Amino acid sequence: MPIVNTTEMFKKAYEGGYAIGAFNVNNMEIIQGITEGAKLENSPIVLQVSAGARKYAKHVYLMKMIEAAVADTDLPIAVHLDHGPDFETCKSCIDGGFSSVMIDGSHLSFEENIAVTKRVVEYAHDRGVTVEAELGRLAGVEDDVQVSAEDSSYTRPEEVEEFATRTGCDSLAIAIGTSHGAFKFTGEAHLRFDILEEVSKRLPGFPIVLHGASSVIPAYVDMINQFGGSMPGAQGVPETLLRQAAGMAVCKINIDSDLRLAFTGEIRKHFAEHPDHFDPRQYLTDARNGIRSMVQHKIVHVLGSNGKA
Repeated sequence: MPIVNTTEMFKKAYEGGYAIGAFNVNNMEIIQGITEGAKLENSPIVLQVSAGARKYAKHVYLMKMIEAAVADTDLPIAVHLDHGPDFETCKSCIDGGFSSVMIDGSHLSFEENIAVTKRVVEYAHDRGVTVEAELGRLAGVEDDVQVSAEDSSYTRPEEVEEFATRTGCDSLAIAIGTSHGAFKFTGEAHLRFDILEEVSKRLPGFPIVLHGASSVIPAYVDMINQFGGSMPGAQGVPETLLRQAAGMAVCKINIDSDLRLAFTGEIRKHFAEHPDHFDPRQYLTDARNGIRSMVQHKIVHVLGSNGKA
């Protein structure tokens, strides 16, 4: 099966009341762990690459590893640019084989966001590539995306119809209370489902995306803290809330921090138990298995996409 764009998988997800997991990739073991977990659960997935990941691993290496994963699993897999900062970056990814890109103009004015999104959409659609845009700003830190709580803002439902119509984007990331990174809340998490409901009324059948949606699973935070790390107070979005969103208009849920926590926690645990090991294949096998288990958990208990490939 070739790499696919998100059109068909999002259509099926919307109609089926589940969401597609968009998992960030940085190296071979992470790609293997994600796709092995998806294969075991027979789930379609999005493998997404940030600007930081492209800089770290190089575009060509990531694409060749993803192509190998597609051949190995025969799953419906989309390759997506996460938080494309400008037209040039989106164009480079489209030209380099990505099947989906996000243009993040959320820091711009409404009109400027429309202008840059429309430009990306026109270039992408001519080449069979789907485009995600963003309205509203999530707080938090993820790679090059850094937004303070003061600069964050909820999506305004009254803007979404005009934005989607004028830009022609294929999906829309909205801000309803999630945030990037592992330190999301000082108290109990609340998501603005009223905003999500109003957006879905104004854009019936239109795929909505949630960023900053890692749950920061306590077991892995505890593992990191137990084996030499220090992450007191790390707290994510409760999985029950994410599953509720997946049953509504949300067709894509981004997961990054949970993967990093699983990967790092398993490596820390490995070295604590085997301090004499120095073969990367030993500790990276544990890290890859941690990713695989995390992805299986998300697919079954959060996304509901198991058996949908």
